[in-house]
Amino acid sequence: MNRPDGTVEPVTTRDPAGTRDRILDALETLLLDKGLSQVTLDSVAATAGVSKGGLLYHFKSKDALLAGLLGRVADRTEQQVRTTVEQGRSVAEWYLQTPHPDDEVDAVELALYRSMLAAMRTADAPQDPGRAETDRALTEVMQHWKTAIDNEIPDPVQSEIVQLVGDGVYLRALVGATPVDPDLYRQVVARLLGTPAPD
Repeated sequence: MNRPDGTVEPVTTRDPAGTRDRILDALETLLLDKGLSQVTLDSVAATAGVSKGGLLYHFKSKDALLAGLLGRVADRTEQQVRTTVEQGRSVAEWYLQTPHPDDEVDAVELALYRSMLAAMRTADAPQDPGRAETDRALTEVMQHWKTAIDNEIPDPVQSEIVQLVGDGVYLRALVGATPVDPDLYRQVVARLLGTPAPD
């Protein structure tokens, strides 16, 4: 658009996807650096460099914000499954890997899940209708893995056992419990998957 003085006013374009990603990046940063107790709509907006109204345009509530982060985790999970399959690796074996808190990627993922678990209602808590969106997003993350493992292991009982063991090992790392003995766990995985036991 031309200004009265003859100069041209720059055209600004909005990038809703970029803003949404910045907001989710800010949420991740706050969860990792300060914990769930410091996550408010105001703090996320400030960290993302957007107005609270801008944040609310993308996420109508804190629950929607957490669900958005879980959606991002679901996308990462889907990519992990796809990469594992493309590399000709076993999805079940990958799922059974123990997270390593010393590994930077695993440590970040564990911290995010720890915060997300803190955000979830506990089993004995009254049903909170505001958590429906977050619960749905978490179910989607778990479903990606379930589908991939079910596709690889035709026996539904064996597939379920693999998923339960993988979930238990991950939960153990999540809560900071003593890690499973690595040699013993390699034998557990080999037996579960019917592969040769490691030497």
